[in-house]
Amino acid sequence: MNVNELCASVGRTLPPLFVCSPAPHEGVRVRTPLLYPDGGVVDVFVLERGGGYTVTDFGDALGWLGLQSISRRRSRRQEMLAQDVCRTLRIDLLHDQLVLRPVTDDALGEAVTRIAQAAVRVSDLWFTLRSQSLQATEDEVDEWLREKQIPFQRQVAKPGRSGRDWTINFETQSPNRTSLIFLLSTGSRGAARRVTEHVLAGCVDLSHLKTEQPNQAFISLFDDTVDVWRAEDFQLVEDHSEIARWSAPDELERILTASVRDNLSLC
Repeated sequence: MNVNELCASVGRTLPPLFVCSPAPHEGVRVRTPLLYPDGGVVDVFVLERGGGYTVTDFGDALGWLGLQSISRRRSRRQEMLAQDVCRTLRIDLLHDQLVLRPVTDDALGEAVTRIAQAAVRVSDLWFTLRSQSLQATEDEVDEWLREKQIPFQRQVAKPGRSGRDWTINFETQSPNRTSLIFLLSTGSRGAARRVTEHVLAGCVDLSHLKTEQPNQAFISLFDDTVDVWRAEDFQLVEDHSEIARWSAPDELERILTASVRDNLSLC
């Protein structure tokens, strides 16, 4: 069966939103309506093999997940979660590829859909990676504040002008100021902008606190131990908060213990 015939065969079993075209190397590529968390399109590939078909993502899902991770190697928990996804959808995980084989002609549509669903669910493991990264950095900041004997509360809720409650990572107290610390931590360059925009929204919605409490300060603490931040990320929040970097704890200590007036004079 040639590529055009294979495309026609696949297309007969799928809705119009699934678009089939020749793949760069062999078989056909099915562009699905499903998306990865960063907005990338989920592609599935159909290959003719020994009188049947193999349907695979060619490793795109786990490859995408790897790009979001700090470590090049997946943790045992991540491996188990990916395997759970495959068992639930009755597909194989072979050499980091999501695979269904052998597939008959009349089952191609279902196979493509299952591989696409598995790709989305595997990529959603990124949310567990992100929360783990944030949790680990929060724990480090927690320990550092205790060592410096800076009084603090963790996970403090503050009401915004919009009526929304914002959960702040840390609230610290010093004789001269009260600081709300927004921790920006992610292992993904693609997620960095969304994290920064979230902090900006929080600072704007909570800006009334600075009027009500003259010694109130907002701190955007970037976990820059991972190289995911761009200059525009810092610029986005610098007009609404003071910038601190986790790689420079001495500067963070100065910011937290100085008076609001002192910090403004250095901006």
